[in-house]
Amino acid sequence: MKKVFLEGAISSEFIAESIAKHQSKHSIGAHNIFLGQVRADEVGDQKVVAIEYTAYEEMANEKLHEIRESAFEKFDLTCLHIYHSLGKVEVGEICIFVFVSSKRRKQVYEATEYLVNRVKEEVPIFGKEIFDNADHQWKVNS
Repeated sequence: MKKVFLEGAISSEFIAESIAKHQSKHSIGAHNIFLGQVRADEVGDQKVVAIEYTAYEEMANEKLHEIRESAFEKFDLTCLHIYHSLGKVEVGEICIFVFVSSKRRKQVYEATEYLVNRVKEEVPIFGKEIFDNADHQWKVNS
């Protein structure tokens, strides 16, 4: 199974290296990338400063494998990668990175949206919003 979970924020160096690794794959004509960033949401008079992510990793990995397989069946893809943070990720940092490659651009747009939506809706990853006053609440995906 592919490694999905990374400790802490996903760095721009990690993202750049992932892109660079695909330059030798000459059958690829299009890449699409989705980067999810932690927002400074305001809840009442509190502001989010970070999100602490946890997951049921074994169950999450099984579900991610199922989602990957269904994307390969549904779309004509060459490659696809999904990475998600665990642990604390500060506002402005990247917490999810979805990278899709194909021969043609139409496939990568549709596949990226499909993947991001299914991950957010179906994978047991939980975010605890941490506020500027050190209070917290469990995040509800929207």
